[in-house]
Amino acid sequence: MKLDTIVSVRATKIIYRDGDLAIKVFNEGYKKSDVLNEALNHARVEETGLSVPELHEVGRIDGKWAIVTQFVEGKTLSQLMQEEEDPDKKDAYLDLFVDLQLSVHAKRSPLLSKLKDKMNMKIAQSGLDATTRYELNTRLESLPKHNKVCHGDFNPSNIIITKEGTPYILDWSHATQGNASADAARTYLLFSLTGDEALAEKYLSLFCKKSDTARQYVEKWIPIVAASQLVKGKPEERELLMRWVDVVDYE
Repeated sequence: MKLDTIVSVRATKIIYRDGDLAIKVFNEGYKKSDVLNEALNHARVEETGLSVPELHEVGRIDGKWAIVTQFVEGKTLSQLMQEEEDPDKKDAYLDLFVDLQLSVHAKRSPLLSKLKDKMNMKIAQSGLDATTRYELNTRLESLPKHNKVCHGDFNPSNIIITKEGTPYILDWSHATQGNASADAARTYLLFSLTGDEALAEKYLSLFCKKSDTARQYVEKWIPIVAASQLVKGKPEERELLMRWVDVVDYE
């Protein structure tokens, strides 16, 4: 495999293209278990029939772990939304985005990790005080247990649209099975963290309408997913996330 063409550079990885292959090479020292877990998540989601790039192999390149998948040529939904000036077409892209998320939630993959287990772990690692952690854990336990496939990082940059208009959903490293409203709360939070509050609100309204979900139900998850996001330790996000942790009075 040739690593001549760089597609994307992230904090912990570089993605290359070699013909029909996408090669995600992780930084030296990246945990082997995290790489293998991401590949396993991808394989399990692929088995659900969702439109995802085909997983080819997992291995090492120059001592670094790598995941090799089918390369999907096209533009991200994020690029298309940013390039589009027609408000109606922008709304159509958001409509497609929500439909794709609902198609994910319609699937089941019984061997994926449980979302509630992951949230419990993240709350413990959040650095929040014991009282706040207790309140968050109590809220988490009170929410219904579901087994829907949840992407965990569903945002327009993780969707590729081919020239033919076929969408592919990327990056399954955070995939779990659990409550779809938690996944929607995270997407709402991700939009908010970009500073585009109008888009965040439009997204949440559309998700609730299409899924027939009460907004208040999704909002119950926001403090929990905000606490889990704190684990990333991004200083520029902390102020907003701390506001979200306290955004709803605990029951």
